[in-house]
Amino acid sequence: MPWYNNLRPKVDYKTKDYSLIFPKLTNQDRKRIISNLMNLRKGLKDKIPEKSMDDSLLLATWNIKEFGHLLDRFPESYFYIAEITNRFDLIAIQEIKGTLKGLSIIMRLLGKHWGYIITEGTAGNSERFGYIYDKRKVEPSGLSGEIVLWDDLTTNSEIKQLVRTPAITGFKSGWKSFAIINIHLHPGNKDDDKKYRKQEVELLLNAIKEKYEKSHFWNENLIILGDTNFYSDNTDIVQLFTGMKFKESGSLSGKFTNVSNNEIYDRIFFRINEYFEMKKKNNVEIGDVFDVFNYVFTEDSISNYHKIMKEQRVDPISFLLLYLLLLEINL
Repeated sequence: MPWYNNLRPKVDYKTKDYSLIFPKLTNQDRKRIISNLMNLRKGLKDKIPEKSMDDSLLLATWNIKEFGHLLDRFPESYFYIAEITNRFDLIAIQEIKGTLKGLSIIMRLLGKHWGYIITEGTAGNSERFGYIYDKRKVEPSGLSGEIVLWDDLTTNSEIKQLVRTPAITGFKSGWKSFAIINIHLHPGNKDDDKKYRKQEVELLLNAIKEKYEKSHFWNENLIILGDTNFYSDNTDIVQLFTGMKFKESGSLSGKFTNVSNNEIYDRIFFRINEYFEMKKKNNVEIGDVFDVFNYVFTEDSISNYHKIMKEQRVDPISFLLLYLLLLEINL
């Protein structure tokens, strides 16, 4: 359970000096956050499988909007991010910014049995890829790097490197070892954007194929995930992954992952083999999209935030995050 010292009543501080991250929270703030956390916790229990120490691994991918860059993000949103993170074993994150402010707050809330890995910032919007993991369940394998394209691969391409260089990181959980390739592809759905994004995927998959065939990967258990920026009509790009023996969970296929509920930007592609597979329920792989706005910052609670939103002139969605994509893996 995350550390919510900030939400303790003031009388507690007369007996013990608790470390505060947000010392300016009022009692009214605390009551609202506690109520929201209880509502969020119920939603997480209903939608997400229980964590298990030796049966399965709960994996998620999450594009947290401008994480560490949005200086006017509501303090309470960090509590909600921590609560959701705590429900998983391993979360891959996109859009971590150079300041690392948001990440450091989340790690303080989560406590000592949580760890993280981040990449250096890339040229693409100064973003980093990262992972937050429960150290009781997951440990880094030692593999950490980038998928960098080479000259022979890009001879006939206008793209020489992906703008946001994909990160590959190895992990172990129990006796299973696997590698995750974290991506954030070119956005937009004009013809030029789709063409560029498709070239990015083709080059990335060709690089993966060559490394895979030459046994240059630390492990054959591969997962590609992240913010693909795929639109619903980008089926030809999705087929590039399936052509390389990557597949999506049957429970995730076709589910919208953006706030407007009209596009499938965030994806998890899984390379299944005899010993590495998604857990199933009723013969369908377990996976889902968790819509946080069903539980916090709902339309019914607009009156609670109207004044500060008006003063800061900030889109309410930017206070929190985008949708969370989750998958359960057999151990």
